[in-house]
Amino acid sequence: MSHTAPHEGEAHDQPRVGQKLNWLRAGVLGANDGIVSVAGVVVGVAAATPQNIPAIATAGIAALVAGAFSMAGGEYVSVSTQRDTEKAMIETELAELREQPAQELEELAGFYRERGLSEHLAAQVAEELTAHDALAAHAEVELGIDPGDLTSPLGAALSSFIAFTIGAAIPLLMVFLPFGRPVVNTAVAVVLGLFLTGWISATLGKAPRGPAVLRNVVMGSATMAATYLIGLLFGVAVS
Repeated sequence: MSHTAPHEGEAHDQPRVGQKLNWLRAGVLGANDGIVSVAGVVVGVAAATPQNIPAIATAGIAALVAGAFSMAGGEYVSVSTQRDTEKAMIETELAELREQPAQELEELAGFYRERGLSEHLAAQVAEELTAHDALAAHAEVELGIDPGDLTSPLGAALSSFIAFTIGAAIPLLMVFLPFGRPVVNTAVAVVLGLFLTGWISATLGKAPRGPAVLRNVVMGSATMAATYLIGLLFGVAVS
């Protein structure tokens, strides 16, 4: 019985493929946040001062800048904390490998026995993986991380900044259209944008697209409706 060998680097690349998909999903969600939050500001200000295009545009730009930097800063802090934790766990694992190699070898074999390998085969696998790269073997099984491929805080922050900005640009650009009303133009563009981000996120997550799109559009539309009503109330109060 012949066995087909995996393509070179295939097994090693699988975690990276999953990580890239996670980053892509995070980017789509970041864009979604940009669409909804800036649309809410634009629609609210437009409802309060429907003819004041400079005020609407200024509020939208301010919301875009503040939101993008907030998203990037939050992502940087979050991923930095995660990276520091992972590095500390790796250092602990390195110390254990230096101080008690025999116990660590038995522990690794135990993980493979729990996964269904026979005692003899589990011991053989543990020995071969330890001889090849003990730290990588233990980090993957025990910690679920790749010591050579830790997440970059700067990369995460930049990705969030770009994703939010792209999403926020959709409602903001509607303000400058030479036709129609800013509120109507923004609402149409936002619904289309939310439909797209809901579809993409569901596709990436292999989830049903219909419910995901519906949730996305309904929640975003509710946000615009709420901010529009608040803008109307403040506009009437000011006038």
